[in-house]
Amino acid sequence: MPVRFISAFLLAATVARASINPASHAHTDDRRLPSRWYHEEGHPVHSLFRRAGSNDGVTYAAIGTPEWSAGFPTDLTLATSTPQAWIDALSRAVTAGKIPDIPMSTSSNLDNPTYPTGFDPYSANVCSSTYKCVSPGDVWDAPPGVLALSFDDGPLPASSTLYDFLVKNNERATHFFIGQNILLHPQEFQTAINNQDDLAVHTWTHPFMTSKSNEEVVAELGWSMWIVHNSTGGRIPRFWRPPYGDSDMRVRAIAKEVFGLTTVIWNQDTDDWTLDQNPPGTTLEKIGTQMQTWLTGPKTTGLVILEHELSDLSVQSFMAAYPLMVANGWKRVSLAQMDGLGAYLNALDAASPVTPAQVGDPNIKPPPANTTILHKAMPTSAPHAAGPVTQTSSSHSASGSPHANQKSGAEHFGAASLVLSGITTFIAAVAGSVLL
Repeated sequence: MPVRFISAFLLAATVARASINPASHAHTDDRRLPSRWYHEEGHPVHSLFRRAGSNDGVTYAAIGTPEWSAGFPTDLTLATSTPQAWIDALSRAVTAGKIPDIPMSTSSNLDNPTYPTGFDPYSANVCSSTYKCVSPGDVWDAPPGVLALSFDDGPLPASSTLYDFLVKNNERATHFFIGQNILLHPQEFQTAINNQDDLAVHTWTHPFMTSKSNEEVVAELGWSMWIVHNSTGGRIPRFWRPPYGDSDMRVRAIAKEVFGLTTVIWNQDTDDWTLDQNPPGTTLEKIGTQMQTWLTGPKTTGLVILEHELSDLSVQSFMAAYPLMVANGWKRVSLAQMDGLGAYLNALDAASPVTPAQVGDPNIKPPPANTTILHKAMPTSAPHAAGPVTQTSSSHSASGSPHANQKSGAEHFGAASLVLSGITTFIAAVAGSVLL
């Protein structure tokens, strides 16, 4: 009895002491919103409890090999075939009246696209995002206090510096990749995958999408999704960003109805793509001033800043602004993760289980929502939720609106430069099975 009494007394004293003097702990900077409830793939726990389903179970050709690149088009204008499943899905959507009958726009010298007489780009029927018309379901803003990290036009040589910086600072971002650039820069592409960043679609050739036919829109999106699918263990991107911010009700309907894609625009723009132009359209100093204004301003509307991994200077402009993002308390999160529904249609992220599916599959089972995300994203600002509206909200300044003269990352490469080892002809059968 005395021993039991003493043991009980000591235990009670220990508990009391702990309640009075809680263990000290360090307060760490909230670098980014949590996006995982499980250990990373390299954690020792995986040797004890293997988590199945980190890919779709299919063995794909290694990135950068001729077998990997064979089957993808070097030039969409010369393509003679598009997977029939995509064409059939488009036909069903058109027949069901889900694709608005809007004529193609025209554009020259990177000017704003124009429509035939009778089709107003500001109208609800057309709702051109180039003209700042916001459609419900499009992503323009981040949740309050959140800065959504994303970069366009990669992968490119300048991407390596960006990727190293993101890893060093424990950040993840969404990369809106150009399909042709993936073929040209497989090493940088592989690095983004190894870093477990989120991959999204920026089309295959970076055109004005509203100037393309229905079938051409399908090809631009489908091939971009398919090369990501075949390179990431079967993951199918959930987001796309139109080059130049150029979309309308027809194009966004094709993206959604045929491929399940959500359209992403932005609410601030640095024009960083012009930094390496002659003459440059902006300077690092000007971008620094813009960032100072945005990052020290109100957080009632989160930030979706258009940034590029296009050149060393554009990457430098982001890295220079990063300390301000941290110092001003912005919660940094990969854009594709900010609503908790995941970066992919069939997986939450680069490390989560994958539901086997094909690009264009109308019955893809979405992954379970990530309940650890602290904020839910509004697809559009509240004033625009009722229907397509021309953008007038103060949350989108004129400088932050889509500019039709934005640089195409694909402009750096002529068709001849896209001739890669092992790519001699265009074939519709991609490495891995195409749903036919």
